[in-house]
Amino acid sequence: MTDPKTDTPYDDDILYPSAIPFILVHIACFAAIWTGVSATALWICLALYVIRIFAIGAAYHRYFSHRSFATSRVFQFILACLAQSTTQKSVLWWAAKHRHHHLHSDTENDVHSPRQRGFLYAHVGWIFAKRHDETNLAKVADFTRYPELLWLHRFELAPAVVMGFVAFLIGGWSGLVVGFLWSTVLLYHATFCINSLAHVIGRKRYVTGDDSRNNWLLALFTFGEGWHNNHHAFQSSVRQGFRWWEIDPTFYILVVLSWCGVVWDMKSPPEAVLRNEQRLGTKMIERSAAQLAATFHIAAIREFFAQAPEAMTHGVAYQRSAEMIGRLHMPAMPTLPTRDEIRQRAKAMFAKTVSLEDIVDHAHRMILDAAGGYRGTEVPA
Repeated sequence: MTDPKTDTPYDDDILYPSAIPFILVHIACFAAIWTGVSATALWICLALYVIRIFAIGAAYHRYFSHRSFATSRVFQFILACLAQSTTQKSVLWWAAKHRHHHLHSDTENDVHSPRQRGFLYAHVGWIFAKRHDETNLAKVADFTRYPELLWLHRFELAPAVVMGFVAFLIGGWSGLVVGFLWSTVLLYHATFCINSLAHVIGRKRYVTGDDSRNNWLLALFTFGEGWHNNHHAFQSSVRQGFRWWEIDPTFYILVVLSWCGVVWDMKSPPEAVLRNEQRLGTKMIERSAAQLAATFHIAAIREFFAQAPEAMTHGVAYQRSAEMIGRLHMPAMPTLPTRDEIRQRAKAMFAKTVSLEDIVDHAHRMILDAAGGYRGTEVPA
């Protein structure tokens, strides 16, 4: 696989210097052997995890990436500082990468897709690829007009340094190592689980054209981010737990803040989405159709007809094609599925959707196109 922009192999990427602190933070956690684990440090660890997991969901994700609510410039800066205290780079970098992810979710251009590059790469490996270090500020032009956010982007570790120093003042070396560093590493992997596990394990309520899933366990320790399939179905919703029983603490805290006038204009999913009655957009239909067509070995069909051009001629009988294939010592012509077979597989693959027939139509067309326009009315098995 190659980078579509540079046409260079992805595997040629090397560790870039700014990723080294990520490794060092993990190693530094073992310093607790010498600092000890005090009760104060454990309370600091818990408090910093709770405060900052909220900041990841509310700031990095729901506000800066999706603009799911509005707030003042002052609270916007506070949210940015809290989020960046997790050392997951600047809010501008994070939002730009996440917006790119949604644009190409689980395609070969996705930043972190288990389907494309494997589970380990999606979970953590992608951050070591040099090409991901850059920030496409054009994707976050709505925020680059704020000088304070550009300053935070330039000095992205400043909030983390301040947070670490406060933890040290309260709990000493144990407060720094156990309180700050342990909670930081826990936050890393809680966040990364949404990129990896939430695209592998869980349930799909909605057809989204990707592998996003709802996972109640992830939702518990990420404060609601585990309702990932819901989120991909309606990305700008401030609420990700669409059902009353889908626990979403980040949303609850934002509701309380709205009562205090700190945030407002919180976006909610339309009733059609909640009832799973919305019609899918063209992009979701095309992606879902591509997934469906792939299960019929569309690549093999395309390769076969590319090697047997006579079989692509309109009106060529199957028997004549079979004779030609025998002369060329080629494998037997692949059986093209009927539209009803495609529909039955779609029902088995996808969640309920009113756009099922649209997906089937697109998949059917893709399979026929792969066969070079073959229009045989019936192909023997």
